[in-house]
Amino acid sequence: MKLLSREQAILEFNRRVLAQAQRDDLPLLERLRYICILSSNLDEFFEVRYADLFEASKTRGTGIGPQYLIDVAKEAHQLVHEQYRIFNEELGPQLRVAGIVILNHDERNNPQREWVASFFQKQVQPLLVPIGLDPSHPFPQVANKTLNFIVRLGGRDAFGRDNDIAIVRIPRVLPRVIRLPDEVSEGQQAFVLLSSVIRAHLHELFPGREIKAFSQFRLTRDSEIDVDEDDVTDLRVALRSKMSTRQFGQAIRLEVVRSCPKDLSDFLLEQFDLSHHALFHVNGPVNLVRLSQVVDQVEGDHLRFPAYLPGWPEGLPQHGGMFDHLRRTDVMLHHPFESFDAVVQFLREAVYDPNVLAIKQTIYRTGSESVLMDLLLEAVRRGKEVLAVVELKARFDEEANINWAERLEALGAQVVYGIVGLKTHAKMMLVTRREGGRLRRYAHLSTGNYNPRTSKLYTDVGYLTSHPDITADVDMLFTQLSSMAQLKAARQLLLAPSNLQKALIRQIGRVAQSAREGQVARIVVKVNALTDEPLIHALIEAGQAGAEIDLIVRGACVLPPGVPGLTDRIRVRSVVGRMLEHTRVIYFRWGPHEHDEALYLSSADWMNRNMTRRIELAWPVRDNALRQRVIDECLVPYLMDGRDAWVQNSEGFYSRAGSDGLSAQQALMARYRAPI
Repeated sequence: MKLLSREQAILEFNRRVLAQAQRDDLPLLERLRYICILSSNLDEFFEVRYADLFEASKTRGTGIGPQYLIDVAKEAHQLVHEQYRIFNEELGPQLRVAGIVILNHDERNNPQREWVASFFQKQVQPLLVPIGLDPSHPFPQVANKTLNFIVRLGGRDAFGRDNDIAIVRIPRVLPRVIRLPDEVSEGQQAFVLLSSVIRAHLHELFPGREIKAFSQFRLTRDSEIDVDEDDVTDLRVALRSKMSTRQFGQAIRLEVVRSCPKDLSDFLLEQFDLSHHALFHVNGPVNLVRLSQVVDQVEGDHLRFPAYLPGWPEGLPQHGGMFDHLRRTDVMLHHPFESFDAVVQFLREAVYDPNVLAIKQTIYRTGSESVLMDLLLEAVRRGKEVLAVVELKARFDEEANINWAERLEALGAQVVYGIVGLKTHAKMMLVTRREGGRLRRYAHLSTGNYNPRTSKLYTDVGYLTSHPDITADVDMLFTQLSSMAQLKAARQLLLAPSNLQKALIRQIGRVAQSAREGQVARIVVKVNALTDEPLIHALIEAGQAGAEIDLIVRGACVLPPGVPGLTDRIRVRSVVGRMLEHTRVIYFRWGPHEHDEALYLSSADWMNRNMTRRIELAWPVRDNALRQRVIDECLVPYLMDGRDAWVQNSEGFYSRAGSDGLSAQQALMARYRAPI
């Protein structure tokens, strides 16, 4: 059967994000934040996914032609148009009622204009370098996602020439949102945008010339870093070299304000070699991402989500003794409802415990500042053997990861960069400890990154264990990543690219066979994306055999549910709430007995890249109590969510599951909130 368009599925997810901005039950500033999140998502969509389509359209046999690019762009245009409509017609007026205003030049009174003029002259103008275009001043390089102005001038320049086009690049060091001081704000929280400040004083940059027309513009470029790993001797050096040119990749999208004259937009399109479907006229600031600075600067906690303090995992010692506890039982950590500090504490105890001999950890997206990385550095200083598997190709985190790798290496840690051609996306940490004359291993596995900041924003499950088979498998995988030796098969873990996809298809087939025999047959999968065709076709066959299948897919899902005779036993829903859903859970049931089920947690989404081009892992939850807890917290509430959930139809479109029912995230927050 024909699957849905992946690009449509991605844009449909972003429509669900935009719908959050229209929810009256959400705090006003949080609704504005969803507007910003959508802009950020669309930036990445054009920088990465659409850029890939653009390249594919140049090659025969890819199935991607110019018309498909135009069709996808039309969908994006509609989404952007709706985004600005909501911002201008719904959120803007409501912010004003709340005493929060973003003032353009016409709305500013005389004291405000005087303040803005002073700010421009002292803080902005000295950093601006207008460039008049002529044969000796060619069109300047325009970096990815930077703010610029194009200006058409009248009259002649200082040398008597009539060159009429100038470009003003806006340095990134300038704040994009400026709060006006209280003395000129008339009792409101008043802001001005940098673009509005420059627009009001643009004439001061061109003394003696008449400004006939102008527009803000912003260019989005292809931001993938392509490195031929088979042809480089030092991946880190090669990536550093490529990072310097990332800002100037292939032009993909051009944003201008709605009032931009056609001759100026046509001129820009010609300069960047773009067609008209790549031009986005917007009714407002060309970069709504920057409005997150308004959200951060506004005073008023009632306009934001109530602060949430996660609880400490029940039963887990908070001040030492974690290894003793893990010898007795495994521990599940459900973030952000339970504190990520438990992971930090696990590593801290390992670092300062004299009996711990070695620590191994994967590093994918840790951030530029990380208490976990600081602890690894301290472990090296204390003489422990530290192995860090650093994924240098984690998109947009390359620089931070290279910096951590260099700091670790400088102190003497062993640092490796995974396997050529495969991203290391598995999230795992292994601690080896001497206990009574023997060595014992302890492992932490996770569905999410070792990033304390995003751990407060993403839902993920971590798992602490000293199970000998699981920890031996983790050690084996670290050995494989460092030595690239062929090792024996894992006992408990499922690993990509070796056997994860095959094992999942085998389990799906087992459920399908149970359905054919008239037995209980059930599959529930919770992932961020479902686009892998072999897995999709296996699910379709299981559904046709009679299995009941529920898929909780936050983002892109190209499997069309509810098609009579094909997928009518498959249901797809998406949950978009306060936190970003990131947990990956896989549940199979193939018979009436308690042992006729399996549940896995995983680092992998169900995408082809995760199954065939990444190092990923999935691990079974064999403890009955913990397995039931995963079901009760990560699956059942999301299947019953009637507030944040959306239901997909066979054409790939979504409708709300409800507006006044259960919210899975709110229920979990209430359960695990730390006592005040």
